[in-house]
Formats: sequence, C-alpha cells, structure tokens
Amino acid sequence: MRAAKWWAPGDVRLDDVTTPGAARGELLLRVDNCSACGTDLKILRSGHPNMTGPQVMGHEVAGTVVEVGEDVDGWVPGDRVQVIAAVPCGTCEVCLAGRPSVCPRQTSIGYQYPGGFAEYMVVPAAVLAVDGVNRVPDHVTSVEASLVEPLACVLNGQELARVGEGDSVLVIGSGPIGCMHVRLARARGARQVFLLDANAERLERAAALVRPDLAIAVEAGTDRQGVLDQVRAASGGLGVDVVVTAAASRPAQEGALALLAPGGRLSLFGGLARGDSMISIDSNLVHYRELTVVGVNGSSPAHNREALRLIASGEVVVADLVTHSFPLERLHDALEAIASGEAIKVTVEPHAHD
Repeated sequence: MRAAKWWAPGDVRLDDVTTPGAARGELLLRVDNCSACGTDLKILRSGHPNMTGPQVMGHEVAGTVVEVGEDVDGWVPGDRVQVIAAVPCGTCEVCLAGRPSVCPRQTSIGYQYPGGFAEYMVVPAAVLAVDGVNRVPDHVTSVEASLVEPLACVLNGQELARVGEGDSVLVIGSGPIGCMHVRLARARGARQVFLLDANAERLERAAALVRPDLAIAVEAGTDRQGVLDQVRAASGGLGVDVVVTAAASRPAQEGALALLAPGGRLSLFGGLARGDSMISIDSNLVHYRELTVVGVNGSSPAHNREALRLIASGEVVVADLVTHSFPLERLHDALEAIASGEAIKVTVEPHAHD
C-alpha cells in the first residue's frame, strides 16, 4: 500500500509499504478520508515531541473495516467508522476522574501509532479499549465523518468555556476550527456569534458560509480600542460572554480579556509555538470582573461520539467547510493549501488518483 511517512522536519515521503493486518484486539481499516489540519502542517515543518520518524501522519480518520482481529466484538468487514485521534489510557487517576482529554499517558493516532495518510490503517487495541471507534450512519459521508475529530475538540472547548443559551460569543480566527466554533455556538443556543480575523479575504470567505452576526476584519494597524469599541457596540455595551481564540496568536490571547463582559470566559483554544508561549495579561481584569480563563487539549472518546451525533442530526453542518480534496500523492499540495490560506478545510482521499 501507499503511505505518507514523516521522517524528519521538512521530510515527508510517499512510500510503498506492506499492508498491515489486524492482530488480536485490532481492526484494519480502508482509509476513505483523512482530513488535514494546521497540526499536520506543523508536524511537516517542525515535527512533534511525541513522534519518531519514520511515522505515518494523519489523525482525522474515517474508513471502512476490512479485517477484524481476534477478541474484537461488534464489528464486521464493511462497517463504516470514525476513529478518535487522542487515546487516553482509561485507567489512570485523571481518566477515572472524568478528564480523559488530559490523560498523562495519552497516545495519539499519527504520532505513536501509524495514522490515516495511508491506504489502510490499523486501529490499535488501545483505541478499542476506550470505545474510540464510532459507527458512521449511512447518510453521513466519509468526508463529514473525517471532520468529527476536530469538531470533538471544538465541543470540548465550548463545554469548558460553558457556552450556552443566550450567550454572546466572539470567535477569533476564521479557519475551519473558527467556522466550527461559530456553528457549534449557534447549536448550543448562543444569542450572538461574532467572527474576527486579521485576514480580510479569509474572513469574507468564511463569513459567507457560517454567517456570523458580525464579521470584524482587523486590518494592519488597527488599534485594540477600535476592536473593543466594535465588539462592545455589537454586544450591548459590556462586551461578550465568551471569547474563543481559534488562532495561534499571542496578540489575540493578550487582547481578548478586554473584550469580555463581567463574568466572561476566555477559551485559549489555539496553542502557541513551543518555546514562544508566554503571554502577558492584566490580572486586575480577571480579578475585578471575575473572568475565567480556560485551556483546551483535544477531546475525549465521548466528545467524538457527541460530535458525530451533532453532524448526523444536522445540528452542526460541516460538509461545506471542505473546500479542497486531494489524493494521497498530493499531500504536500494539501498542506500547502492550508499554509497559504487558500482552503478552509482540506481532506485527503488515499484511494483517489489524479
């Protein structure tokens, strides 16, 4: 089979490798779609501390079962499935306390385990042990199913930030994650949803799809006061209830607190680069306005199940966010479409050919 392996920063190659089989406790999938994200681009450029090359990349996986290993019940060849990316151990103190997304023993598809940028992928026993394989309903496409994992991360973030009925929400960053945040906030009952980006062209394209109540383009040289005035004017004068920084931006994180109404919540969704992640915030704003700052780290198996339900029910539409599709041999083009901002969401179809 063909598989895209990361060997070292800047070195990802399409190799011919032996098609694996399903050992005891495992499933073998035909990968129908593995969508790509900014994390894949970062791995291409810089690697990841949890990766040792050569390793098959890709973690947003939807496929079809082709082989069932011994001691695996409930699955047969032909079942269409979605697979979690972050794999908690399920047995440590943190997991048992109900926080599997921050399991200290967490492993991941496409990092410690071969991922989905390949024609076939093994679902490890560790995934099945934590109920990390979800059955895809017939009416949900494999493209949509491959977007369950990023939506699960968005869901985790909004649960932690307590996004709910009647809230006003500002999403900073109009990439695919930002677009999902807009749509999920609507589904969770938000009263107003605003979308902000420094890239006016990307913002215009995203806003045409997800239709926020207000799209705010922050041009070069725009001062913070101007943004604050716009947000306050649109939200009734006090600021918004929730800000989600769906962009890896220090200025966004540092300036977001001032946009919050008293009692507001800031979700630091987009992580900053390793070694360059220190920010400065006004702790008196947090103190006197009783603000909350929350982090987000991936998702749990339960978040994936709920994200699939939201997509299947039509409560959160994702299909139109996929603007580009590439065969596996054009993975570098797929990642370049992300880097350039040309695409909103990119998917890779390993069995497709030019």
